[in-house]
Order: sequence, then structure tokens, then C-alpha cells
Amino acid sequence: MIRALTGYSTRHPWKVIALWVVLGVVLSALAPTLIARVTQHQTGDSLPRSYDSAAALRIAEEQFGVNPDATTVTVLVARSDGKALSAADQKRVEAEAAKLGQRRVIMPREDDMPKFLVPDRSQTPKIAPAMTAPDRSFELLSVQLTGNPSDKGVQGVYRTFRDAARAQFSEAGMRTGFTGGLADTVDTTDAHETAAKVGGALVMGFIVLLNVLVFRSALAALLPLLAVAIIGGVAGGAVAGAAMLAERKLDAGTPNLINVVLLGIGIDYLLFLLFRFREQLRNRPEQSAREAAEQVSGRVGTAITSAALTIVAAFATLGLATFGQFRSLGPAIAVAVLVMLLGSLTLLPALLAAAGRKMFWPSKTLHHTPSEGRAARLGALVTRRPLTMLTASVALLAALAAGLTGIRMDYGRGDSGDRTPAAATAAEISRTLPAGVSDPTSVFVTAKDGDTLTTARLDGLSHALTQVKGVGQVGQTILNKDHRAARIDLYPTAAPQSQQARDLASGPIRDAVARHTPAGTTAHVGGTAAIFADISTAVDHDLKIVFPVAAALIALILLLLLRSLLAPVVLMLSVGLGFAATLGAATLLFQHGLGKPGVNFTLPLVLFLFVVALGTDYNILIADRIREEMQRPGPARAAVARAVRHTTPAIATAGLVLAGSFATLATTPGNEQIAFAMTLGIMLSALVLSLVLVPALAALLGRSIWWPFHPRPTMGGHPQHRANAPAPEPDQVTAY
Repeated sequence: MIRALTGYSTRHPWKVIALWVVLGVVLSALAPTLIARVTQHQTGDSLPRSYDSAAALRIAEEQFGVNPDATTVTVLVARSDGKALSAADQKRVEAEAAKLGQRRVIMPREDDMPKFLVPDRSQTPKIAPAMTAPDRSFELLSVQLTGNPSDKGVQGVYRTFRDAARAQFSEAGMRTGFTGGLADTVDTTDAHETAAKVGGALVMGFIVLLNVLVFRSALAALLPLLAVAIIGGVAGGAVAGAAMLAERKLDAGTPNLINVVLLGIGIDYLLFLLFRFREQLRNRPEQSAREAAEQVSGRVGTAITSAALTIVAAFATLGLATFGQFRSLGPAIAVAVLVMLLGSLTLLPALLAAAGRKMFWPSKTLHHTPSEGRAARLGALVTRRPLTMLTASVALLAALAAGLTGIRMDYGRGDSGDRTPAAATAAEISRTLPAGVSDPTSVFVTAKDGDTLTTARLDGLSHALTQVKGVGQVGQTILNKDHRAARIDLYPTAAPQSQQARDLASGPIRDAVARHTPAGTTAHVGGTAAIFADISTAVDHDLKIVFPVAAALIALILLLLLRSLLAPVVLMLSVGLGFAATLGAATLLFQHGLGKPGVNFTLPLVLFLFVVALGTDYNILIADRIREEMQRPGPARAAVARAVRHTTPAIATAGLVLAGSFATLATTPGNEQIAFAMTLGIMLSALVLSLVLVPALAALLGRSIWWPFHPRPTMGGHPQHRANAPAPEPDQVTAY
């Protein structure tokens, strides 16, 4: 199957290239629209129905008509001269708000995108008075917009509304401030816009420069980015289409993460092909380029397939998770990687066949064999002093892993401090009103057996909630139309996304509700703080299940690939130590060093899967090469030295490229921790685990590392292993 795909692609390269280009252009254009349709907004939708906050969310939607796709912006209106609002001022505020509420906000048009490809987010906002400060220094308005805060169209609508409201109230002698999730997202995005563009350009430049230095060719440097962009466009459309067919929702951050993953692994796979293609042309100058491309693609295709399926298998374990964000991430990554695998077996071989020897122009490296260089010296050092190198690498990883001491999970949406206008407005509100006034915790009460509710019947519960320490204010009881459901809004003194608010919602508030809910009714606690408290429970549950299952599945794949019992144990222990070191380093930097509330709650699971799955690819490469070299005559340590010498260029280059692609996540606000951790994790996997720790262990254990099946030196068998055959050049033995 693999050779059939690669063979057809190299024999008919222009047909394959044309097909991929058409698919890439069409699906890249449709992907934004498709992804917008399958992206979820409410975080509570990611929780199973059994969780209290998820039940509260359903009641809010079904009994109170709350739009699950709505996002609320709180607008602060105050006099420009700083004086208290008079009765006339408040009437003016309400009049101006009514005008804004009757005006449709048109989404700004992006000049570089055809109109029919961009979902129209234009809408009329719903505006209502919310609260007035006790000292009458300001009045708050609640503005409801529809759509996901991460949607660029919704962000554009908010910017248009914000600017219009600011100008309108300014003409009335008022100043305004805006806060809430959407406002903070837009402020943070705008503040990081230049850094994101510059950072992304620098990373792309780094990848191109690295390929230029390795291959001495402009085409070989630019081709990986072009090919991966085409395949990535197809993958984005495929992920969105699969989600629509399966009626699944994607988390807002999933598409960006997929793009980064595809950029990294796609360039890695092409690098494996390019290294082997160059070696084939160098060793057989009389062979035609298309024949060389067909042979190389067939051999490397098997290795690429194994590497890709390892990632797919690892992320398949997320199907066991209860948290919806994890459940949607796993299949999405799996579909994207499968598309990249298909592209690696078709488009990439076709490009090699079409370009031929011009791929490496103007470099003259095809005409001579390079000197051994640093890779040979590294192999000699590792095998000459294996115990020292093993001790040094383990000590480094253990020191970083020590940072796990006192690790905490942060379930907030990022900490912008007072650096954004939205955060400054929130701080101003919290000086006179409870911090949770813009995002209350709500108690929903429903009557059983068709009974009806009255406010008097719920007075006891409402009074009990006022006595809960940490609740700054309790709103009036609101009944729905048929009086079978009620809502009581609570305004905690802690910020809605803080640990204190989550502890309050999941502890004292739920305890008070459980004790004082009237007979014949049921009650649920909802709101941002309650949702993230339940997410904390769900994530803790998922980590205990997914970690061991993923580890067992990857170990099984290693067992089948390496045909050994001891080698998979060695590799799994090494990647486990690498995972602990990476997470520990992230904890040291962000929690202990920068004083963040903790590490992002998704980091341990995402990091485990990425570092273990992707890092294992490099370990498989070096382990497989060591096994091949040990089948040749000579000492085991000499075989390890040769394996390190031959595989170091491919592993080091691929690791740097993959780490560079993950580094681009740092330009997206809120992803700084994930970017740092995955960049460091890949670097440790490639440069420390694969090139030092694993070879050092192999040098110490010798051929017994393959117990119970020891590869024995042979004089026969494959021609490359015969005694009278010349020593293989780099990348001749293994598929890489």
C-alpha cells in the first residue's frame, strides 16, 4: 500500500502536485467558515451532563432563554469630570444605551478575503442596565453579543461597537470602559499583534535559514514550507468537515494548535525524505532522479507511517477523557496527522521526483562525501564515556523535574494583570463593587413534579447565601415565565476566574445550596467559577486514565516495532523522565519564577502526549539505527557510535524545526506556557534523550538491550551487512 502510493506519485508527479494544489486552495479558503461553524463557545458544554455547572447551564438555556453562544461585555459609564452621576446623567446614559441597542453593528470587511468565504457576524447588540456604584461614580451596562470571543469576525464587531459607544458617550460628556472575556481577548490580541507578526516571521525565517545551512539550497529550504502549507490547508478543511459529520464541537484553540503540529511534523517528514534522497543521489550518481525518488519514498514511507501512527495512537486515548476539550482535541489531531501522512506519501515524493537534482541546486554536496564532523565526535564521546554521559543527562533532567514540587493547576484564561484596558476597567469596578459583578455565580432552582415557585419560598435560600463568606452581594430572585424555575445571582468578592472564586463556588456556596434548598425543588450552581471548578475535577479524573493508557499503547507500538522487551522499557523510561523534566521546568519558570497562579490545566496532558508521542519518534530513529548497526560485525559500542554519527544530522535538524514551530505558539496570547514547554520538551527529546541518554544506555547494555532477541553480527543476509560491502553512508541503513 505504501509503496503503491509513493510509486504512483513519483511516476506521475505533476498530476499529484496539481491535485494537492487544487485541494489546498479550495479547502484553505473554506476552512475558516467551516471551523467557525464547529467551534464551541461555552466552556461548560465540554462537561458531561452529570456535572453541576453543566446542569445549571442547561437550565439557563431552557428555562431563561439564555443564548449559549452569547458573550457578555460590561460597559462602565462615568462622567468625564469624575463627579458622581446625577439623576439626569443616568437618564442620559440610558437614552444613549437605547440608541446603541437599536443600531446594527456591521462586521468590518477584510480586504484580503472574498465576502462569500467570511461568515457575517453583523448583529444588533442587546444592551441593558446592570448596576450603579454605591457612590454613584459610574453605572454599568450589560452588552450581549453572539459568537465565540476567539472568532475574528466577532472581535471585529466588538471593536466597531466599542468605538461607536466610546464616541457617542464622549459627545454626551461621559467616559467609558469595557471589560469581560471578549473585551480582554481583543485588548490582549491587539497588544500582541505586532509581536505575533514579528515572532511568526522570525520563526519562519529560522526554519528557512536552518534548511539553507543544512542543504545549501534555496529550493530545499522553501519547499518544506510550501508543501506543508498545502497539506495543512487540506487538513484544516478535513478536520472541520469531520467535526461537522460527527456533530462534534472543537475548542477555540484547537485549529491553531493543529497548524503548529502540522508545520512541525510535516517539515520533519520532508527532512527525512530529503536527507535520504540526497544520500541516494550522492551514492548512485548514474541513477535517474525519479527512480531515486521512488526508492527513497518507498523506504522512508514505512518509517514515516510508523511515526505518524504513533502520534495518532497516542491522541486516540483522549477519547477516554470526560472533558470535552480533550475529547475533541484527540480526534482533530488524529485526522490532521493522517492527512499529513497521506501528503507525505504522495505530495512530498511527487515534489522530489519533479525537482530531481535541482532540489539541491546550487549546492555541490551531491558530488562529494562530507567529513564526519561533530556528529562523529559526539558518537565517540557517548560510547567512550557512556556512564558519565548517562549520569550527566539524568542529572540535568532530574534537576528540572524537581520543579514539580508544589505544582498547581491554573484553570483561568490567562493572567493579563493591569496591562490591558479591560483589566484596568475590571479593577476600577472591583474598588466599589464585588469583583464578580460582571460575571456572577448563579444558583438555578427548579420545581419538581410540575409545581410552581414563589420568591417567598426561596427567601430562606437567598438569605443563607448572603451569609456565605466571600459573597459580596446577592441579587433578587428572578422567576421564569411559568414560575417553575428561579435564578439567584451571587456576586463574589473574588475575581470570577480566580482560585478563590472556584473554591467558593464548589465549596461554601454549593454546601449552602445543598442545606437550604426547599423541599420539592432541585438546585444547581453555575457560572464561570463553578464551571472551572468542575473542569478541575474532570481534568484530574482524565489525567489518571489517559496517562497510563497512552503510555501502555505507545509501549505496545514500541514493542512491535523494535521486537524487544527491554528496549521499549528503556525508551519509555527516558521519555517519562523527559516529560517530568519539561513540566518541572515550566513550573519553575511560570509558577515559582514569574508568580503565576499555576501551570495551565491543559499543559500536563497535552505535553505528555506531544513529548511522548513526538519524542518517541526520535527515539525510534536512533534505536532502530543502533539495532541495524549491531547486526554488522564489530563491538557493540562501535555500532552505537556509528548510529549516533549517521542519525545526528536528521534528528538535530528535525528537532530544531519542530521546536521552532512550537515556539510560534508564544505569539498567541494565553499560549506562552504551552509554547515554552513543548519547545523545551522537543529539544530535550531530540538532543538529550535521543542523542545522549539512549545511546549511552545502549553502549552500557550492549546487544543485551534487545533482550530476549539479540541481533547477532552477520556476514551474510542483506548486502549492506556483508563483510565485503563498504560501510554504509549516513541514512543508508534506516528508512530515515
